[in-house]
Amino acid sequence: MSEAPDRLPMEWIAGSLKRERARAGLSLSELAKRAGIAKSTLSQLEAATGNPSVETLWSLGVALGVPFSALVEPPVSAVQVIRAGEGPTVASERASFAATLLSACPPGARRDVYHLRMEPGVARESEPHIPGTVEHLIVCSGQVKAGPRGEGVELNPGDYLTYRGDVPHSYEALTPGTTFVLVMQHV
Repeated sequence: MSEAPDRLPMEWIAGSLKRERARAGLSLSELAKRAGIAKSTLSQLEAATGNPSVETLWSLGVALGVPFSALVEPPVSAVQVIRAGEGPTVASERASFAATLLSACPPGARRDVYHLRMEPGVARESEPHIPGTVEHLIVCSGQVKAGPRGEGVELNPGDYLTYRGDVPHSYEALTPGTTFVLVMQHV
């Protein structure tokens, strides 16, 4: 898979991190410690000079008790269209995996919608998300093996899978050009 172009404005992440860290009442040091990242890395992200991986942002979201989308969602107008290949995209540093946020939770709702693309190779291992998270996955193209660790299920285009996202889980492309939609529900 070719690398995703850099479409994730760092100003969105920096502003979101500052907002959520202040809401949680955490210092830079405390949040970095809870997320298992270097304080200097967090400082760079809040200054909009870092280049975070999906793993770093997930760790920060879990440490802050917020969904991943709360850290990467763009400002939204009343009508929003995201064309194929557009939208805020974050790549994994451990697998051929990129997540594009399609829809973040509006106030009062707790669900996020992603379009994911993945190539065969290394599986994307995901640590537990915030408690109560449930994932819903629909395969668009290719084949994917997904689900909680030790309970992965092979899926084909059109197949739907739901499972707890607050336990370790993984995604693995079985064929080139695998794409799927992932809805993360936060209860």
